[in-house]
Amino acid sequence: MVTAGDFRNGVTFEMDGQVLQIIEFQHVKPGKGAAFVRTKCRNVITGAVVERTFNPTDKFENAIVERRDMEYLYNDGDLYYFMDVETYEQMPLNADKLSDSFKFVKENTVVKILSYKGNVFGLEPPLFVDLEVVETEPGFRGDTATNVTKPATLETGAEVKVPLFIDKGEKIRIDTRTGEYLERAK
Repeated sequence: MVTAGDFRNGVTFEMDGQVLQIIEFQHVKPGKGAAFVRTKCRNVITGAVVERTFNPTDKFENAIVERRDMEYLYNDGDLYYFMDVETYEQMPLNADKLSDSFKFVKENTVVKILSYKGNVFGLEPPLFVDLEVVETEPGFRGDTATNVTKPATLETGAEVKVPLFIDKGEKIRIDTRTGEYLERAK
């Protein structure tokens, strides 16, 4: 059991049959009246974000979200196949279970599959991936006075903004949480 007074970022709990995860929290003690906890919660299964206030003494069941390392193998239409790295068991997932950041995952990449009570609801790709630029406009020498970017298509088909000095065939590092270019890959 977890009380609302113990809420911290990342705490997962069950409320009214839903599994919620704390994104932000704030303990508020107004000058008049009782204290309360103001939160921003994400429903881990649907992805919906709601703001709620709780009495600090409210109690909720802990929700254990299982994270398993699985390797992305291939896709076949709307199904994406993953293999458990320990048991070699394969599991297909529908495209609707994949997050937006999945566009940066290429085959043979290990991701974390998220499930609650055996029901898979999403996946977490690695925080940073190194991908090759397969298509971009040539850069212009000397145009470095400002932070100018250009579009580039990566080997997974994703499109990102990169600095002008990045050319076709180079490997770059991408932050999968924001989808932004970080640096050239070593």
